Amino acid sequence: MVRLTTTRSVTVTDRTGLLTDRYELTMLDSWVRDGSADQNRAQHSAVFEVFARRLPEGRRYGVLAGLGRLLPLVEAFTFDSDEVAWLQAEGVIGEQTADYLRDFRFRGDIDAYPEGDLYFPGSPVLTVRGTLGECVVLETLVLSVLNHDTAIASAAARMVVAAGDRPIIEMGGRRTHEQAAIATARAAYLAGFASTSNLAAGRRYGIPTVGTAAHAFTLAHRSEEAAFRSQVDALGAGTTLLVDTYDIAEGIRTAVRVAGPALGAVRIDSGDLADEAAKARVLLDELGAPDTRIVATSDLDEFVITALADAPIDGYGVGTRVATGSGHPTASMVYKLVAVSDAVGGPLRTVSKKSKDKVSVGGHKTAFREYDDGRLVREYFITDGALPDRGKPVQVPVIRAGEVVHSPGIEEVRAFTAAALRTLPAEALSVAAGTPYLTVTLDNPEETA
Repeated sequence: MVRLTTTRSVTVTDRTGLLTDRYELTMLDSWVRDGSADQNRAQHSAVFEVFARRLPEGRRYGVLAGLGRLLPLVEAFTFDSDEVAWLQAEGVIGEQTADYLRDFRFRGDIDAYPEGDLYFPGSPVLTVRGTLGECVVLETLVLSVLNHDTAIASAAARMVVAAGDRPIIEMGGRRTHEQAAIATARAAYLAGFASTSNLAAGRRYGIPTVGTAAHAFTLAHRSEEAAFRSQVDALGAGTTLLVDTYDIAEGIRTAVRVAGPALGAVRIDSGDLADEAAKARVLLDELGAPDTRIVATSDLDEFVITALADAPIDGYGVGTRVATGSGHPTASMVYKLVAVSDAVGGPLRTVSKKSKDKVSVGGHKTAFREYDDGRLVREYFITDGALPDRGKPVQVPVIRAGEVVHSPGIEEVRAFTAAALRTLPAEALSVAAGTPYLTVTLDNPEETA
């Protein structure tokens, strides 16, 4: 369960029911009144799907993230008596719906692409099945988690690919909401970042945490040397010293004089990083510290990291451009009704939007993938339930009868993400702009025979 434990005026709660938009409950109220909200519990009466119509411009793939955060939030999607009373007082719901919500919890089924998997335009990354009422109210929660974490992970994966064997530290906590910072650290780690500066993320998810000192630490001392001596005394010679507060070359000389050749690393946070790293490497070698690493920070993203590929940099720190919209466009996932029953015990009727630029394919979809020597070559879906004689199913069961049945550990998801990225060819992994590597559509046996 999710526990928001705070002090003073903020109430401690386990419930997530109000993490939704008003119109979810006004729709529910209408359906409760006409009897369609909870009909046909024995047989799923509605199917909703999450997908993206397109990838951000220039992107060739996306990485799904947030599932591990979302599923406990779905289990906790309930309402206490005070919340129900407030909803009535605000005119959101009537008495019938108030009775409905007092005993509400999601009791349906959810299938999803495993967290860390790739997705493309049209991929049905998550499918929710249940009664119409219990499915519709999850829309805002599902999209807020998946859109945020997927945007982070998709950007982070591109940075990881660009960095190659060089580790990346996630350090964007000061650039976003305090709770979003924790989710950001998790999504970036799943996508391949090596560590985070965020202690809450480290404690909650077991992500390695790193960090030493900021420019303020150096400025607070009478001299750069005094600052470095204080840090080395506290953290040992293997620490990372920030050498660009005043003059980088002089800072490096001071760092080696204080810590000796066992100095772990120097961090450069300004200037022409390629040029400064090259000069730093030469100077460190001359000073007898060839094993001292160089860490670069300062507004890095996949494009800057790619441009620094030939520089003698041993690791990166990325903050703003992984944690905020300046570094990644939205995932633009949507949550749409694709099938609904019109009567108790009746068959599911396929539904879909037909509006310009937002056309969708109706029907409950099952997605499959085909591989050639380990390389992903095709993804498609079927809607009639008949299993094809080729391809591997993509979705896995994650919730059954309202209970989470899929909860891999963070290291398992991280390894899965890395394996998924290895199924793409080099041209799809390039940061250069291009069209989506795949577009997922309804299977047409005649086209693939």
